[in-house]
Amino acid sequence: MMMTETTKPMRIAECGLRISRLPKNLSPPNVGSSSIPRSAFRIPHSESGMTLLAVMAVMAIFAMALLAVAPSVQLEVQREKELESIRRGEEIAAAIGQFIIYYQGTKLPQSIDELLDGLPQGTKNRQILRPSAATDPLSEDGKWRLIPAEPEKIASIAKRIQAYNNGALPSSPQPTQYFDKYASSLANVLNTGTESEIEGSEDEDFGDVTQNTPFIGVASQSRSKSVLAYYGVENHSKWVYTPLFRGAGVSTYGGRKPSARP
Repeated sequence: MMMTETTKPMRIAECGLRISRLPKNLSPPNVGSSSIPRSAFRIPHSESGMTLLAVMAVMAIFAMALLAVAPSVQLEVQREKELESIRRGEEIAAAIGQFIIYYQGTKLPQSIDELLDGLPQGTKNRQILRPSAATDPLSEDGKWRLIPAEPEKIASIAKRIQAYNNGALPSSPQPTQYFDKYASSLANVLNTGTESEIEGSEDEDFGDVTQNTPFIGVASQSRSKSVLAYYGVENHSKWVYTPLFRGAGVSTYGGRKPSARP
C-alpha cells in the first residue's frame, strides 16, 4: 500500500510530535546549571581566611608545646643512658672481681674481650660478663676506657668515694688479700690528698686506652657533664667502675676517719 504525502504529517501530529527548527537567536536550555546559581558553590573569602588563621593558630600552639617539653624529654633520655652506663659499668667491675679471685690476684684482664671469654670451668668457660655490658652507651664508639692498676690512675675516684662517705673508704671485697695488693698502694696518695686536690682533679687526663693493657677498672670516654651523680661525681669520664672499695668494712689505708654527718 502506497503512503501519500498527505498522510505523513497527519500521523506525526497524531503521535504528538512536532519537529521544528529553533530560531537562530535562541539556544537550547542548560538543564544542569540553569536552576542552581553558580555562586552557591563558592566559599566566601572571609570564611576561608578565618579557617586558614585557625589552622595556623593550632599549629603554632602545637609547636610551642613541643618546644616546652623538648628539654625535659632530652634530659630523661640522657638520664636513661647514664643509668644504663652505670649498670653496665657495675657489671664489668663485678666481672673484674671474679677474674682477680679466680687467678688469686696474680693476673688482671687485658681487654674486655678477655672478660667476655669467661673463666675456665671444666671443659667449658663460665660466662662472667654479658655481651651487652661490653658497650658503653655514653661513648661515641661504644668502647670503654681501661683504667690501669696504677695509684695515680684511680686515686681520684678513691678520694671521692672517701669524701662521699665522710672520710671513710670502704675496704676491699672478700677475699681481701687478692685486692689489697692493688688498693694498698693508694695509701700514701689518700693520706696526703686534700679537698682542694679532690676538686682540682676534674681536669686530670687518664688517657683513652681501650684495649691491650692490664686494667683494674673501666670508665667512659665521654667527658660530658652528667645529669646523675655517681659517688657525688657529675662527669662521665670520672665515673670509674672497679671492684676495689666494695667491701662492707672500712679500709685501714684510707687515712682519714669517718666524720659524723651534721
